[in-house]
Amino acid sequence: MGAFTKIILISVVVAFLASRWTAHRFDAESLRGAKVLVTGSSKGIGEQMAYHYARFGAKIVITGRREKALKQVAEECLSLGAQKAFYIAADMSNESDTDRVVDFALEKLGGLDYLILNHIGSSRFDMWDGDVEHTRWLMKVNFFSYIQMAWKALASLEQSEGSLVVVSSLAGKMPSPLTAPYTATKCALNGFFGSLRHELAMKKSNVSISVCTLGLIDTETAMSKVRGVINMPANPATDAALNIIITGATRQPELFYPWFTYILTLIQNLFPSLTDYIIQSSYNYTPNTITKT
Repeated sequence: MGAFTKIILISVVVAFLASRWTAHRFDAESLRGAKVLVTGSSKGIGEQMAYHYARFGAKIVITGRREKALKQVAEECLSLGAQKAFYIAADMSNESDTDRVVDFALEKLGGLDYLILNHIGSSRFDMWDGDVEHTRWLMKVNFFSYIQMAWKALASLEQSEGSLVVVSSLAGKMPSPLTAPYTATKCALNGFFGSLRHELAMKKSNVSISVCTLGLIDTETAMSKVRGVINMPANPATDAALNIIITGATRQPELFYPWFTYILTLIQNLFPSLTDYIIQSSYNYTPNTITKT
């Protein structure tokens, strides 16, 4: 590695650490009584976010596809200290359901301070086989429902000087194999909400937008797909959830979790060929051996 490259990399690391050090400090008390809607919260990262918000004493509405699981999560939230906890089952591929969820939250909570968009549709972990219909459906769940819910909730967030938090993925910054439809939805999220952040700032809006770029997280769904295929460590869902909450509460525009995902995106721009090689080499892939889910 040349001296210039070393200087660039060291500068990037220093700049990243400086930005973290100078970020607004998190005040847990600011979330006591906060009105929060968390999507995709019957399991995984969304479930863990619901539990964290409950411990902070927030008022919560959770949503997902599985009503029985949502009921259990809501009950656990109340036991952990949530001031209120409501649930509503919904299918985010259904346009009427996305509006219904926001309306439900506004009615039950009397407004919103935080809208946490976290849900995803099920997608195969395999080479793309030309299934355009699946990609179209996934875009409805992972992208169009996000922008529809954001628009529906925006007026309430304006009134409360609230925060809109979008859970994205490293795949949206650094495309990887076996996830083409999923990656497309995350790239769309990054582009849309990055542009919307500029527009709100130009209009002097008091709503903050945080886009959270996550690496591999040890949720049951993710691990069932990548186990034995990807040679990289998974990070704890509960820690990812807490970092997402802190990012929204401190109104930071971006989160990279774990921290080295930020470094990876910068290295990709400096050494694209090397990055491609590293990505492809981290997969144990033999054609026609990965089970579709």
